[in-house]
Amino acid sequence: MKNIKCRLFSIRKSIPKNIKILVVSKNQDISSIEKVYQTGHIDFGENYIQEMIPKYEKLPKNIRWHMIGRIQSNKLKYIVPFIHLIHSVQKIKHLKIINKEAIKYNRVINCLLQIKICNEKNKSGINNKEVHDILENNNYKNMKNVKVIGLMGMSSFHGSIKKIRHEFDYLNKIYNESKNRYKYSVLSMGMSRDYPIAIECGSTLIRLGTFFFGKRKKTIE
Repeated sequence: MKNIKCRLFSIRKSIPKNIKILVVSKNQDISSIEKVYQTGHIDFGENYIQEMIPKYEKLPKNIRWHMIGRIQSNKLKYIVPFIHLIHSVQKIKHLKIINKEAIKYNRVINCLLQIKICNEKNKSGINNKEVHDILENNNYKNMKNVKVIGLMGMSSFHGSIKKIRHEFDYLNKIYNESKNRYKYSVLSMGMSRDYPIAIECGSTLIRLGTFFFGKRKKTIE
């Protein structure tokens, strides 16, 4: 726990105060998450709904859970009652499902659109035109229980610093060009390997897992 406290203190001291830190708890057990929570941190991100739900059930209810993985449409209904932010929306279909389920709980679910900013096959996302297609869609405009509040993107895993900076600059450009039009407030980019570059390029939210936990575990308790 002391090591985690030191890491949190160190990174908070080294980054601007307006940057939010999301601790990626994918594949981490309950005990590991509790150690971070005990430092006062409450924002945690998960890739899989089936892994998030048991953690939500066992851990304190003031934790703010973020869905950062690929969306499984048939499982969205299970997280709508408690999710804080969904980072990886890529289709109007996703927003329709979220809105429909959120109505049942009288909630407004905040979401980010995931933009593809690199050429790696394992990175998904939409392009700038598709962003506008979704947000200008009358179906979305009529939704009262879901709100797109920004954009998210992931850089090349094996890219050079120059390439990663170019990718983040591109996403920042898309963000700023329509920030006022769509009332964006979140630009989520940057992970353990590249967050300093992301911050320089305008990120407001960084996602850190390996930075805190080291090599991820394969099972959860």
